[in-house]
Amino acid sequence: MSPPRLSQFLVAGLALGALATGAQALELSSPDIRDGSPLNAAQVYSGFGCSGGNQSPELHWQDAPAGTQSFALTVYDPDAPTGSGWWHWTVFDIPASSNQLPRGATAKNLPAGSQQGRNDYGSQSFGGACPPAGNPPHRYIFTLHALKVPTLEAPPGASAALLGYLINNSRLASATLTPVYGR
Repeated sequence: MSPPRLSQFLVAGLALGALATGAQALELSSPDIRDGSPLNAAQVYSGFGCSGGNQSPELHWQDAPAGTQSFALTVYDPDAPTGSGWWHWTVFDIPASSNQLPRGATAKNLPAGSQQGRNDYGSQSFGGACPPAGNPPHRYIFTLHALKVPTLEAPPGASAALLGYLINNSRLASATLTPVYGR
């Protein structure tokens, strides 16, 4: 058996330090969606053969890590039959002072300074679930990202791929909710 490496001691020390200080992990919650539970009709797309409310769920978060300067939210379906999944929503440059997004969020009622990227429906807004009929339910991964930068400095209409790159370069922590939906 080889001796422990310095990196193993550092990781263990950081974990113990977090426990000793009572550090909490970033938490994401919603009165509208739950892990593993089906989405409501309100969160289903209106179009492409689907008839739902196309309304984003209300989202709340707490316990952002020290150093958080902004947040971003991504909503992604990894089960879409595209070879690259399907991006339903990206919101970024959410101020660090915010701790929620309203139900039915639009550019008009997002926290001041927040921006939306382009989704795979081609709009800069929430695009609800609309998986192909007859397939197993798809997963819709709502991920809140705590970021170490005040803004992502993304160009208008940025794609989800570009936003993902910028988010991953600046992420301090993340939390997810993964409801499902099939038809």
